[in-house]
Amino acid sequence: MSDQARVVPHGETPAPGPGPDAAPAPRRRGVVVTAVVAAVVVAVDQLTKSWAVHRLSQGDIHVVWKLDLQLTYNSGASFGVAKGWAPVIAGVAITVVVLLLASARQVRSTPLSFCLGLIIGGALGNLVDRLARPHHGAVVDFIALHFWPTFNVADSCIVVGAIGAALVVLRTARSETQSSS
Repeated sequence: MSDQARVVPHGETPAPGPGPDAAPAPRRRGVVVTAVVAAVVVAVDQLTKSWAVHRLSQGDIHVVWKLDLQLTYNSGASFGVAKGWAPVIAGVAITVVVLLLASARQVRSTPLSFCLGLIIGGALGNLVDRLARPHHGAVVDFIALHFWPTFNVADSCIVVGAIGAALVVLRTARSETQSSS
């Protein structure tokens, strides 16, 4: 039965059928999930960094055990590697974001789309710092565990997204292997 011949209850509008060049719904949903998650990550990351710059410039905050909030600026990559290479790191981040955005269009898994959104949002959050904050390409870090390098919300989202993506891909590969045997 076509959409035009289907009876629609009063007050509801029929969903339009896909056009000849429309992307399949799962792909479109994956891109939307990726974009929304990335946007939320960037917003939360930038809000927490702005708070950290204003509040923690007055002094550190001890939270519990080895967790402190302590303002630092990282001009390098993860774990302070490549300090002073901000332009190169920014270029690599832009390239990674573009590649991940392009691959997001091919993803049909909502969990994988969510993980890509975390990674893209984290990369963009740190990229905003490098390009827009007045600290010479440095990223604002403020979560200090004292047994791990100081980090921020964007860093956390990148790590959680990468681990989540790896788990989704492994689970998918395992279930495909089992179903083919």
